[in-house]
Parts: sequence; structure tokens; C-alpha cells
Amino acid sequence: MTVTVLLFASFADVLGHSRIEITIPPGATVGETVAQVRAAAADRLPSTPLVAVNEEYARYDRVLVPGDELALIPPVAGG
Repeated sequence: MTVTVLLFASFADVLGHSRIEITIPPGATVGETVAQVRAAAADRLPSTPLVAVNEEYARYDRVLVPGDELALIPPVAGG
């Protein structure tokens, strides 16, 4: 099945895209999908970034379904 992964700021810079389509097995979790994205980025992303599924914050044990949109949210600094 396919899900869309949205990448922002430094995460988009690392992968060279702000949006990627990724194929995952049925029943894959957010955590498994993040691990797959990290592997594609040569582990240059943090191991547990903040995530959202379909615009709502999500846990790493959430099971993804076809058409879900997973957003990897980088840390934000302000000042």
C-alpha cells in the first residue's frame, strides 16, 4: 500500500523533497514507516521525530491505512 510522507524544513533538505510516496506493507505502523524513511535518508533524521497522520498528532504504534498522509515534523527553535 502507498502513503504520502510530508517533510518540512531540515527534513525536506535531507531528503531533497517536501513530499514522497512510500510503499509499506499492510498493517505497517507509523514507527515502522518512520524507520523506512530514516533508512532512505541514511539515518540522518532523528529516530523519533514528532509525527502527524492526516493532520492530527499520532503515536508510533498507530497502524497506517492506504491513502494516509504522514507528516514528519522537525524540531522548531524560536527566539
